[in-house]
Amino acid sequence: MKAITVKQPGGAEQLQVVDYEKPTPKAGELLIKVKAAAVNRTDIVNRESSSGYLNHPILGIEVAGIVESAGADTKTPVGTRVMGLVNGGAYAEYAVMLDERAIEIPENFSFEEAAAIPEVFITAFQTLFWIGKLSAGETVLIHAGGSGVGTAAIQLAKQLANAKVITTAGSDEKLAFCRSLGADVCINYKEQDFDKEVLKATQDQGVDLILDFVGASYWNKNLASIAVDGRWVLIGVLGGAEIEKMNIMDILSKRIQLTGTLLTPRSDAYKAELTADFYNQTKELFHSNKMLPIIDCVFPLEQIQQAHEHMESNKNTGKIILKVD
Repeated sequence: MKAITVKQPGGAEQLQVVDYEKPTPKAGELLIKVKAAAVNRTDIVNRESSSGYLNHPILGIEVAGIVESAGADTKTPVGTRVMGLVNGGAYAEYAVMLDERAIEIPENFSFEEAAAIPEVFITAFQTLFWIGKLSAGETVLIHAGGSGVGTAAIQLAKQLANAKVITTAGSDEKLAFCRSLGADVCINYKEQDFDKEVLKATQDQGVDLILDFVGASYWNKNLASIAVDGRWVLIGVLGGAEIEKMNIMDILSKRIQLTGTLLTPRSDAYKAELTADFYNQTKELFHSNKMLPIIDCVFPLEQIQQAHEHMESNKNTGKIILKVD
């Protein structure tokens, strides 16, 4: 089978298409004929560093395709269209997925649309509800609103909690799209001080929850934007990981609950439970098109270098998909 591996840790030029042995499913596993996969920041981390999250030589953590065969103790029938997270190996013509993580694809979605769902929607769901404890009517600040996780989080916050959504992005085009997904307040961080706009939108009270992909460069403005007793979930460090002269009294004085999280390194059991809870609460929204996967562009598998470069340029609104079939 064709698959994507990394020659050595480094830039997108290190990605290569190789011939690789087709995997065999073990007990509890499904062999998926991959029709589409998606590009994620996790893949870039694993490409750049030999100490990434995955041990699998083939990159990629989410797929959509058809169950071709199954190991013992599985429930999903052969021939089922499924999407889900895998422990590496998604950038290939075949991949192995744990049966308990397989989600049947709604009939109204293509394979490309399905591949745009698992990682970003499950990450957003975990961040908003399992960790962030977002409740009905609360106010949430979602950074990087035009990203894959951002577009998913906006929809989940509105559909499941009817929250007031404030979001940031770097272009008016991205902000207009965020507004179309349900965002109530849209801030261009390149032209506005987002903390001032957040306080204006919340009558100087601040937000109940922050989803932070950025990290160090947003630290002080996030502190100004969060309400007393607010929750702040850190899920990325696009703006750096080191903060100079941080005063932890700022955390104490506002009684902030600050939590850091990564989904990919979590245990199989955790991901299975999270996947089940996510889909139980959202499947009708997907089936009725009240919630939609957002695709920026689709690349053929052979153009994997261009796909990674497109993500690293931060120009995408929604997901970058690889068409494998």
